[in-house]
Order: sequence, then structure tokens, then C-alpha cells
Amino acid sequence: MRLQGLNALLAPTLNIRSLIFIRLAVGLIFFTQGILKYTDPHIGVLRFTRIGFPYPGFTAHFVGFFEIVCGFLVLIGLFTRPAGIPLLIVILTAIATTKIPELFRAAQGFWFMVSDARNDFAMTMGLLLLIAVGAGSWSFDRWLFGFKSDAG
Repeated sequence: MRLQGLNALLAPTLNIRSLIFIRLAVGLIFFTQGILKYTDPHIGVLRFTRIGFPYPGFTAHFVGFFEIVCGFLVLIGLFTRPAGIPLLIVILTAIATTKIPELFRAAQGFWFMVSDARNDFAMTMGLLLLIAVGAGSWSFDRWLFGFKSDAG
């Protein structure tokens, strides 16, 4: 049976239990970083000010809100694919605003940027995997929506 519409977006495509490890890593990192944007000004408002975002207080808390909510959803495997999309936007923005500029700073350059971006790269790849295949068999998505079937 072919799933249509919203169910096709929400249902996991793979019946793999081990995807829980990717969800744990991605979800916990985003969830905790979101909380830190509210509790630690060096990770929140001051960092967004240093990067040059307009309205850094609002922006830090706006991003933190999505990291907390979407990170938690990824962590528990509920609406994993849709929750991954805002997180992908967040991590790609972080790479563009904090890692790419390192290429052009004196005494930094390519290898410094590669080393500094390793976590962001891993998070991006984890998110792309979860958006592509869903949350796996140990998830609320599986319980609510079942598995997507490509069979007629």
C-alpha cells in the first residue's frame, strides 16, 4: 500500500533499530545547544552579537527555541523528518557564518576550518540521513505512521 501526502513525509522508510544512535547524537546535541542559548550568554546572545546577527537577543532565542523543540522531536523520533529541516537550516547557517569565514582569517585557513567544522559536518550528515530515511523502527514515527512502502 502506497502512503500518500503527509504520511509519506512522516513515515520512516527503513526498519532499522540502529538509527536510534544517530537520533540520540543529533537530537541531544541540538537540544542541549538550544538550552545553552538561553542559559549561557557566551553561546547565546554574546555569540550572536560577535557573529554580527541583527537583533542578537531575539535571534539567539529564536534559534534556541527551534533547537530545543526540533532536537527533542528528533531525539524521541516524533515527526523526525519535518523536525530535521529547521535543524538543517540552523546548522548550514552556522557553517556559513562561523566556519567559512575562518578560511579568510590570518593564522587559520583551510585545515583550521576543517578541524573546527568536524562536529557541524557530522551533524549535517546525520540530519541528511534522518531526513532521507526517517527515524527507524525504535521511534514514535514508526508507532504512529508505520513504514513507507514503495510496493503498489
